[in-house]
This record gives sequence, structure tokens and C-alpha cells, in this order.
Amino acid sequence: MRIGLIAIDGCFGSAVASVIDIVRVADGARGDVDPRIDPIELAILGPKRRVTTTASMTLSVDHPLSESGEFDVVVVPALGTLTAAATHDALQSRDARSVIASLGRLDEATTRIAAACTGVFAVAETGRMHHRRATTSWFLGPEFLKRYPTVALDLDTMVVVDGNLVTAGAAFAHIDLALSLVRSISPDLAQHVAKLLIIDERPSQAAFVAYEHLRHEDPIVVEFERFVRARLDEPFNVAFVAQSLGTSRRTLERRVRAALNLTPLGFVQRLRIERARHLSATTDLTSAEIALRVGYANAETLRSLLRRERRRS
Repeated sequence: MRIGLIAIDGCFGSAVASVIDIVRVADGARGDVDPRIDPIELAILGPKRRVTTTASMTLSVDHPLSESGEFDVVVVPALGTLTAAATHDALQSRDARSVIASLGRLDEATTRIAAACTGVFAVAETGRMHHRRATTSWFLGPEFLKRYPTVALDLDTMVVVDGNLVTAGAAFAHIDLALSLVRSISPDLAQHVAKLLIIDERPSQAAFVAYEHLRHEDPIVVEFERFVRARLDEPFNVAFVAQSLGTSRRTLERRVRAALNLTPLGFVQRLRIERARHLSATTDLTSAEIALRVGYANAETLRSLLRRERRRS
């Protein structure tokens, strides 16, 4: 397999380094796992001969972007941004536009595209993600949905594979992305590399999501979140909440789904689990007392939801 890793000035240093290290360890270890595994080649692609990452790491570019189609997989790492505004600006840069144009010219029948974190935005700019599943940094989910409403965004899953398109979550999900690429070559090799580098399996971003930090600007969703956070210990009725906010149930459900990719009930359940975990870690309350404080009549209902979340994460 030939893997082309795209790098531009300002890309996330540890993201690039983690992909390089995992792929090169996999290539070095393949003979120990199965001598029949073909060599795994990794090369740096870019718009200029040298690029500098956020960690001031300088990389020599092996191939211009025009040669991206010669690789089996092209990986787009994070742009090195943490906010919606900064990501928007980064996507307008000359280098980013060159990357987007080169991605748009790739033949999906011969070249797989893999991206993580804000690098997923660059792939989405090509239009290749229409009506396809993808993931990205959980805290930029609302902005992603606003920019690319036809993408089926899954903020829970760490790595999403949809045909010849592979996407991963926030910054250190580059590790999961790289392992996913190795796993497509050999599951045994991926498991061996994970053991060598002590990489735990993390199939979900759900455990890392702090919903109060999600950036959504829809005034109805903002009021909905404020309303239910103040009443997590009360029974939830979406029609009653919609009426209290001066809107219809249908409008509330549609706006919450658009902003958070969750149903109103699903969002309330996530908030309750988040609050329950906080109370469990910071108080001496019993499971039954915590359950009542987050709107469940008994502790078993809460324990069941927590177990389900643990299985997903």
C-alpha cells in the first residue's frame, strides 16, 4: 500500500507525526506478523517543498499534490485550528485551496481518501461527502453541519468508513485513523502495532464529548439547552418544552437535530448522563440519589444507560 500524507503550513504537528510513526512501525513489524504482507510506503504530499507544522516541525515534501492520484490512500490531517472561525479562514488559504482542488480530482475507484479532525472539512469542501457518513471533531460538529448539511454526521464514532472514504474524530483520533488504515491491510498487524505502541481501542468519541462546549448558535436550541439543564431532575416532555419556549414540537425537533445531530430526548439523555457522571465523581451521593437528581425514578434505569454508553465508548 502506498499512503500519501498531505501536509501544509500550520497543520497539526502531533497529528502528522502520529500517522507517520504508526504507519512506519507497521511497515517495520509486518514481517514479524506475516511475511506475505506487502511493504507499506508513506510519503509526504504538499503544495511546496517544505512545510512547517504547529509544533514547528519542518517536513520535506516528497511529492507535489499533482501526484496524489498515484497513491492508494491520501490522508488529510488536521488544519491546526480549534474554532469554527479559524477553520473557515484556514480553508480559504492558498495552500488549503490547492489541497481541496487536488482531492477533487482524485478517482475514488483507485484512491481512498482518509481525513481526521478539521482535515475532514477540507474533504467536505470537494462535495464528495454528499449523503455519506462521516465524523469530525465533536466540538465543531454544529459548524460542520451548518456548512455541509447533506453529510450524515456521526459525532459519537471515532472512525467512520463509508465506501472509499474514511474519517476520524478530534486531533488524536489520527491514531485511530492510522490504525484503521493498517487494519485494512491486516487486522493482525494492526493489533500487533497497537500492542507495541500501547494504543487502547477507542471506538467512540462519546466519552469525550462535553455538550456545554458544543458551538451552536440557533437561538431555539440555545434556549432549549438552558431550559432542560435547569430541569434535569424533572420528567421530560418535548411537547411541553416546545410550548414553554414558544415554538412547535416539530420545529424544536428539527432545529435540535440540525444543530446537534440528536433528537431532543437523545440530547436530554446525554445531558443527564453527563450530570450523573459529574455527581458520581464529585459527591458522596448514592446511585439512587443521583438518579433522582437527573430525572430517573430508579438507579437501575440510570445504570442501564451508563452501561450502554460504556459499550459505545
